Amino acid sequence: MDALHTGLTQIVLEGGNLDRIAAEVARVLGVGVAFTSSDGRERASALPEDLRAALDSHDLVDPTGRLRVERMEGDGVGVEGGEARCLRVVAGGADLARLVCLRTEEPLTSDDVHALERAAAVAALLITREEAVTAVENKYQGDFLRDLLMRRATGLANDQAYVAEHAATFGWDLTRPVVVVAAELDPAPGEEPATSTQRRQWQERFSAAWRQVSTTLGAGIPSVDFSSEVVTLLPLTDGDVEPVAGHDVVRRAVTAVAGDKGGGRRSFSAGVSRVAHTLEELPGAYAQARRAVEVGRRVQGFGSTTFFDQLGLHRLIALIPEEESGELRSFVRDVLGPLADATTEAADLRVTLQVLLDTNFNVAEAARLQFFHYNTMRYRVSKLERLLGPLSTDPHLRLDVAVALRVLEIAG
Repeated sequence: MDALHTGLTQIVLEGGNLDRIAAEVARVLGVGVAFTSSDGRERASALPEDLRAALDSHDLVDPTGRLRVERMEGDGVGVEGGEARCLRVVAGGADLARLVCLRTEEPLTSDDVHALERAAAVAALLITREEAVTAVENKYQGDFLRDLLMRRATGLANDQAYVAEHAATFGWDLTRPVVVVAAELDPAPGEEPATSTQRRQWQERFSAAWRQVSTTLGAGIPSVDFSSEVVTLLPLTDGDVEPVAGHDVVRRAVTAVAGDKGGGRRSFSAGVSRVAHTLEELPGAYAQARRAVEVGRRVQGFGSTTFFDQLGLHRLIALIPEEESGELRSFVRDVLGPLADATTEAADLRVTLQVLLDTNFNVAEAARLQFFHYNTMRYRVSKLERLLGPLSTDPHLRLDVAVALRVLEIAG
């Protein structure tokens, strides 16, 4: 115990990191050690491959590589002849990380657990210091990237080389084609309203997950927290063109960030831009990503990943500037009339109308899909035509109605 305390104190005084603390704990106690985020994403470790394999064989590692820390908390879990245990790393009421310890030969003793608690306290001091530095760096990086995406970056119009060089000081590579990904946490239906502190903690963990996953996908990838969203510029991979450019790398990133939803990870939605080949194209790409996540949530619901190039008609509607949205609402009202109202009856009729459009006004098929009697559907068709016009015989009217329904779906 004294040897571990001395070693940890020396590491802190020398400005060491979590990897050194993990290595010292592993050496003194004869165990495997990993420090992870609060939801199990590895940050530092001294964990040999045989011990990793033991964790994996006991279903303590999910397919994305996340350690299932929620299964190892409390009194731990048996692994072979030994034990895997997870301790919380906390400071000032803030949940900072997890310390995972594994010994396969025999269970941990009370002295081992006491030593691990001390190591967790030392790690909390180090993480607090690192987060203070990181917060300043992220603020500076975030301001720069926001200015770049909002066309405010100094020198962008006249000297793209300057902007690229400035970005390189952050370790970013902005000289290659990228897709812009805007990701936002979803509200949880039925959940009690969160405090500002809780929301900030969720956002910080979400942002940290994107940064960490980005480092595994390649070097020089910018990933910045914009307070209510995380913006990441993902480079294209070789052959990454199907079904749309950026599809492969985005799916890998989203899957890794989402994991298996263990450890308290929250649902999120993401929007993906077209490819931006130059710095000048980045602001437009950012706008596309933001519109994609907004439209994706409306059309597909929470937890969606929406590519701007796959929005179809929604993509054209999404290109209309916000200041002209009044014209869209006017179009919807002109075409749909009372069906545009926010009433239960109007919403019910819109569902029937969409089914009829999807079946090319095949009344029998529409009745089957909605579980209506054929005569009931005929009555509904007559009612819709009284309200909207000769839908069954006028293809131009059907097109206007179909577009109006899509606009209402997006714009609300």
